[in-house]
Amino acid sequence: MNSTVRLIHSLGHTQEDIYASETSSVVPYHRMYGKAYCLPSIALYSPEEILELNAASEAMDAIFRKTLRFIQRYMPDSYLIQQLDIPPSLVPLVRMEIPLSGITRQDWILGPEGLKMIENNADTPTGIPESAYLEKQILQKHTSWQGPSESLTSLLRNELFDFVNYYKEQGLTSSVTFSCYDWHIEDRYNTFYLMEQLRTMNIPVYYAPLEELNIIPDQGLYHKGRKIDIWYRLYPLEYLVEDQEEDSGTLVGLALLELAAQGKIGLINPPQNFLMQSKGFLATIWSLYERNHQTSEYCGFTLFDSHELDTISTYCLPTYFNPEPFIASNSPYVAKSYWGREGKGTSLHENSDDNHIEPSSSGSAELEFDEDLIHYYNNQPKIYQQYWSMPKASVETEEGFYHGHLLTGAFVIGGKFGGILSRIGDKVTGDGAYYCPAAIFTPER
Repeated sequence: MNSTVRLIHSLGHTQEDIYASETSSVVPYHRMYGKAYCLPSIALYSPEEILELNAASEAMDAIFRKTLRFIQRYMPDSYLIQQLDIPPSLVPLVRMEIPLSGITRQDWILGPEGLKMIENNADTPTGIPESAYLEKQILQKHTSWQGPSESLTSLLRNELFDFVNYYKEQGLTSSVTFSCYDWHIEDRYNTFYLMEQLRTMNIPVYYAPLEELNIIPDQGLYHKGRKIDIWYRLYPLEYLVEDQEEDSGTLVGLALLELAAQGKIGLINPPQNFLMQSKGFLATIWSLYERNHQTSEYCGFTLFDSHELDTISTYCLPTYFNPEPFIASNSPYVAKSYWGREGKGTSLHENSDDNHIEPSSSGSAELEFDEDLIHYYNNQPKIYQQYWSMPKASVETEEGFYHGHLLTGAFVIGGKFGGILSRIGDKVTGDGAYYCPAAIFTPER
C-alpha cells in the first residue's frame, strides 16, 4: 500500500517569528523537548477531505456512544475487567450513564485508499489550544486560507456549560475546578484554555494544581479548604485509580472515584469515557461488527443497522484481541497497549516472522523516557490492529528538512466535528511529533 505525500506549505518565516509573539501567551509550549514543536508551515487539506472527515468523525462518534451504552447495559463485569482491562473497583462507576459525551479527539489516517480511524482519545485529549486558537491566529495573520477548526471554541464552551447544568441538576454547585500537574506546561495551558471558555459564560472557575488537592474519603475533594463539586481533570483515570498517599498508603484515587460514584463530585470528562479510552473498545467494536447478526440472540435486538455497518467497514480497521488473524495471513499489523499514550506501548509488525519497528521520537532531538514508564506501557495487555499506511510529509525544521508522516486528529465535541490537530511524526506518532496548523486549500485549476 503506497502512501501519498501530504502538501505542506512553508510560511517563509522562522519559528520564533511566527510563534514567539502574542500567541505565546496562549500556547507558550510552541517549543518543547529542546526543539520547536509548532512549525512555521501549514498542512493543507482539500475541501472534500474536510467534508468527509466531518461526516465520518461524527458517524464514528455515534457508533462509539452506541457501543458504549451496549457495553454498559449488556456486557458482564467479567468482560469489562478481562477484555477492556477496567479495574474491578471502577466497574460500577463506568457503568453510570451520563447523557454527555465530553471532549474527544479521534486520530485518523488520511491515506491514498481512504480515511481510517485508528484511535479515540476519550478521557483526556490535548492539543486543544493549537486547534481552537492558534490555527486561526496563524492563518489570519499569514495566509488567506480558512481553517477547519473555527467552530471548536464554541463547541467546547457549550459542552462544558452543558456539564455544569447537568451536574447542577444532580445537586452540585455550578462552580468548576480545573486541575492538572502545574509543572507540565502543555497540560497547564490546555487546562487554562478550557477554564477561559467557562469564564466567558459567567461560570465561577478555579485552578487547583493536582499537587495541592486533598481528598477526605466519603466527604469530598478539597483545595485549600474549598470543597470541589465539579472537577475537570487533565489527568488520566488509569493513573488516578493507582494513586495513594505516601505516608499512610491510603488509596486516595479510589476514594475520590468513590465520591463520584456517590454523586458527591462530578467529573469532566465523565468516568464512562474510560471505557472508550481502552484500546479494547476498538477490538470490541470490530468483534460486534463481525458478529452483528448474532446480537439479537444475545440481547433481543440487532446492534448496528446497515448504515452503521457500512460506516464501520469504511472507516474502521480490523482489530483483534490477539494477532493470530494477521499472522495467519502474513499481514502487517500494529500492537497497541490498552492505555498507551503518545505512541508509548505501540509497535509495528511487518510480517508473521514478528519483525517489528519500535516507535521513536520525531526529528533530531531524541526524547528521554523514564525506564519505569516504558515498562509500564509495554507490559500492559495489547490489541492488534491492521496496519494502514500514513501519508508522507516533509517539513522544514530548524535542523533541516524532516521527512515524516501526517496524523490527523479530529475533535468531536458533543457529537459534533470541531476541527483538526495535524501532527507530523514517525510511523508511530509520539511526543516528539511536530504540529502544523491545518488549512482548507483549493488548488488553482
